[in-house]
Amino acid sequence: MFELMFCSLLTIVPDYLYRRYAQGKRFGKEITFYSVWYELRWGITGCLMLTISLITMIFYFHPATDAATLYFRTVPIAPVGVAGRVAEVNVGFSAAVKKGDVLFRLDSAKQEAAVETAKRKIAEIDAALQTAQADIVKAEAQIGEAKANYQQAKDELDVKSELQRRNPGIVAQRDIDKLLVLVDQRQSGIDAATAARQAAALQVSTSLPAQKASAEAALAEAQVLLDQTIIRAGVDGRVEQFLLRTGDVVNQLLRPAGVLIPDGAGRKSLQAGFGQIEAGVLKVGMVAEAACISKPWVIIPMVVTTVQDYIAAGQFQGGQQLVEADNAPKPGTILVFLEPLYKNGLDGVTPGSSCIVNAYTSNHEEIAAATTGTGRAIALHVVDGVGLVHALLLRIQALLMPIKTLVLSGH
Repeated sequence: MFELMFCSLLTIVPDYLYRRYAQGKRFGKEITFYSVWYELRWGITGCLMLTISLITMIFYFHPATDAATLYFRTVPIAPVGVAGRVAEVNVGFSAAVKKGDVLFRLDSAKQEAAVETAKRKIAEIDAALQTAQADIVKAEAQIGEAKANYQQAKDELDVKSELQRRNPGIVAQRDIDKLLVLVDQRQSGIDAATAARQAAALQVSTSLPAQKASAEAALAEAQVLLDQTIIRAGVDGRVEQFLLRTGDVVNQLLRPAGVLIPDGAGRKSLQAGFGQIEAGVLKVGMVAEAACISKPWVIIPMVVTTVQDYIAAGQFQGGQQLVEADNAPKPGTILVFLEPLYKNGLDGVTPGSSCIVNAYTSNHEEIAAATTGTGRAIALHVVDGVGLVHALLLRIQALLMPIKTLVLSGH
């Protein structure tokens, strides 16, 4: 309407004033519906064409959208790696929590038994280690005894062999053969004792430490599973609609316990979806204004921080069928991230509330590039001037949003 009124000031109104006051024509006489159309047909046609062109340029260079929301990400509350029945709940339906606070605890009888079993296994290995060390001492004593016996048999053999050499026949050959067998037997005893000591030493140095390390790893794993039965808050935030009760069964995939909303979620940026035709003018650094239902009658200065390069409507997942372009959804939007121009600008705006956003494109560079006096420069100046109407319309929408919401909700 404003654009039509503005354009009529340049076309229809001057024509009418000329015919009314310069030519002296009067309503009902010379000026009738037919004569108005006939005499002002060029002005009316020019007014409509100028109005359409101006509206198109304003909406192109000053994009607006009501598809804007403060999206926020929630953190699911669920056990990691374990599933079980709830034994204790430490928070209520709605409560503020700090990182590390215990939210609830699962039944941990099985995990506690696994921890105790692992501890007993470690104690068993420690006892076996002490036994192996005692076996080493025993084997060393046996080696000493075997060497003494061997030396005794060897000395006796040497004496009788010397006597036999000096006086053949004084010692029976059978006795010498027995001593030879005895010496070999005592040497085998030394070898057996040495092997027993090496086996015991191997147990102490390699086998039992490896078994103990495995048992300690099993204990650590069991302790981790036991700790996972205690579910804590991963970040500072607030739990909402936490309906978990003692006896409920919680599973990581199928039955999460609830959600945790981190502090500051949805209070740093606003996401808005603009039409695809405005992709050429949406730039990082553009100034914008937003109005949200949860904070009525307030205009929030914003600035564009990110313009997403992809449109979500075009994504697909690989499957068994080819993509049919005719089945594509309705045209998607250009996702734009906006942040408040001033600190704490989104205070008082409830995350998730619906908003409307107007962005204002600066045409100074294009105006400077245009030749002075050309129609392009004049048109850009007009667009920037009339674009101020969007700010007025945004304020009117901000005033009407609470009323519209009350009407739609039936209050």
